[in-house]
Parts: sequence; structure tokens; C-alpha cells
Amino acid sequence: MSTYGAGGIRAGGGEPGARRAVEEATVAVVSRLSEDDGLGARSLTELVLQRLRGEILSGALSPGERLVEEHLTRRFHTSRAPLREALRLLGEQGLVDHLPRRGVRVAELSTRDVDELFSLRDVLERFALGSVLGGAEGPEPPDPERLVGLVAALAMMERATARDDPLARAEAHRRFHVELVALADHQHLSRVYEPVILKLQLYMATNIRREAANSSPMDAVRRHRRLYEAVAGGDLAAVLSVLAGHGARTYLPPDARHPHDRTPG
Repeated sequence: MSTYGAGGIRAGGGEPGARRAVEEATVAVVSRLSEDDGLGARSLTELVLQRLRGEILSGALSPGERLVEEHLTRRFHTSRAPLREALRLLGEQGLVDHLPRRGVRVAELSTRDVDELFSLRDVLERFALGSVLGGAEGPEPPDPERLVGLVAALAMMERATARDDPLARAEAHRRFHVELVALADHQHLSRVYEPVILKLQLYMATNIRREAANSSPMDAVRRHRRLYEAVAGGDLAAVLSVLAGHGARTYLPPDARHPHDRTPG
């Protein structure tokens, strides 16, 4: 019978010992890193960046909302220089748009943009997983060492959810999907994928935040755990089935959902 060990990662009796050892070691490292969160001096720019990023990903600042420098410098008790640098970095992260003669606003995508980007994400993930698990000899579990990134992201997501840290949860969510595609060890695929996930991170965070409000905060963790376990099992058909019901857009506004998107269970 399978059980869930540290970090909620399955450690079933029938699974290879090597995989269990890698999972347990990875979760232990993530736990130590999480305990160290917030230690060490950070620059004023980094502090402003983290505050604004957290407010954007938590929904406190809405897509399309203007970010007025004068208001923000008063709020954060800072000068314009670190604020402008923080806004520049947020632009690189795809979270704000810098508009000529109109200032800065929280990034906003059209319904068509959201649909096309999520569809492209799906195609790229399917391609990546097919290249890893689509061997002619049938299902074959990947080497446990290749799954370390997924295990770490899943453990980070669970810890962030348990302590109700939406910023860390959003980062773990993004990292999980980046690591999923990285399994293909395809340099150019990753270069194509990462800008897509960067543009979608605000909407991915919104979906998980609304899921937590409407069901259980741990539902998102369980969804990603199911996907991880399917990948670890090595059966491409099972992986694609789980991916099809992943619920990436279930809690977005109706016009941003895929027609066939199902509520994650």
C-alpha cells in the first residue's frame, strides 16, 4: 500500500528505493531552505519588489491598475530610484507594463491572449512529456534524479500553502511547470516555454487563489501531486489524461476558461 511521507510525496512500498531516497532528500533540503526564508539583509529595491509582486499576485492590485510613482514612494517610504528599479524588474517578470507617456500599470491580457497562451502552454507541456515518456517500448518510469526539480517544487508548494503564503505558492506553482518542461532536456523548448509561463503567472496565481477560496487550499497541491505521480509512473497516456483534467483555468472568469476545462477533483 502506498503512503505519503515527508512533504506529502508518495512513498509506496512497490516503488523503487532510489526514487524514495531522492524524494526524501529533496524534501528535507526544501524544508531547511524554507526555514531560512526572510533571513539576511535585502536592499530597498528588493523589499519594494517583493511587496509589489506580492500585491499583484495576491490580487490586491488588479490587472490594468495604474501604479503611480508618487503614491508608491509615500506608501513604501522610499525615493523614486529604488521604486523605478523595482518597477523595471517587475516589467522583466511580466507583471507590469511600461506605457509611453502613460506610466506603469499592472499587466493585463485580453481574453484572446489568455486563451492562446494557455493553449500554447498545454501544447508545449504535452510535447515535453511526449519526448520524455513516449518511448516505443511502452511505459518506463524516468530516472528519479530527473524528478528532483518537480519534487522540490511540489514540497515548496505544500509548505507555502500550509503557511498561507500566496507569493511563495505562486512561485512554487510556476517552478513546478517549468520543471515539468525541463524534463525534456530540450534547451530551445525551455526558451520558448519560459516567456509563456512568465506572461501567464498572474492568471495562474489567480486560479490557485480562487480555488483555495472556493474549495480547499490544499486542492492545488493535490492536483499537482497527481500530475507528478503520473509522470513518475512513466505512462504517457496516464500523464496526458491527468494533464487534460488539470484545471488550469477552472477558477478564472468565465470568458477566460477553456470550454472543456473541468473542475479539479
